[in-house]
Amino acid sequence: MASKKSPQKQPSLPQLQLSLQFGKLADAALHRAALPRTQVARWIRHALQANAEITVRIVDTEEGQMLNRDYRQKDYATNVLTFDYSQTPVVCADLVLCAPVIAREAAENDKPLQAHYAHMLVHGALHAQGYDHETGEADAQEMEALEIAILARLGFANPYESP
Repeated sequence: MASKKSPQKQPSLPQLQLSLQFGKLADAALHRAALPRTQVARWIRHALQANAEITVRIVDTEEGQMLNRDYRQKDYATNVLTFDYSQTPVVCADLVLCAPVIAREAAENDKPLQAHYAHMLVHGALHAQGYDHETGEADAQEMEALEIAILARLGFANPYESP
């Protein structure tokens, strides 16, 4: 009698409580289409090492610049801001993505808007867990390697290579 091999069980991904918010955007439909809630949750969950409660807010340039200025003392809108409140036992964070900056960067780098959003969400989720590319070259390389591996598992090309 032949024995049946049970299929390899995939390791389960961390649980995620997600709030997805859209601020006032001139081209909201474009950004909403690129960010289906189920996809956003999937992208973030693949970057998590623990259960999480994360709010993702998509904002315009004005709100992005105000937050970056008020919290980082940098007076310009940036692609993603991460506000991390706790890392254990549950990751709690807000990720703020500036839609016009993301769209501009995607166009400049000839990347699909959705792919760049996925990258920035993975990037922000890693920041929420303590990864920081601004603390040294080794930390930057570690974070980039994680981003590349996570995005590959999600079916996206290496975000640091030109198409």
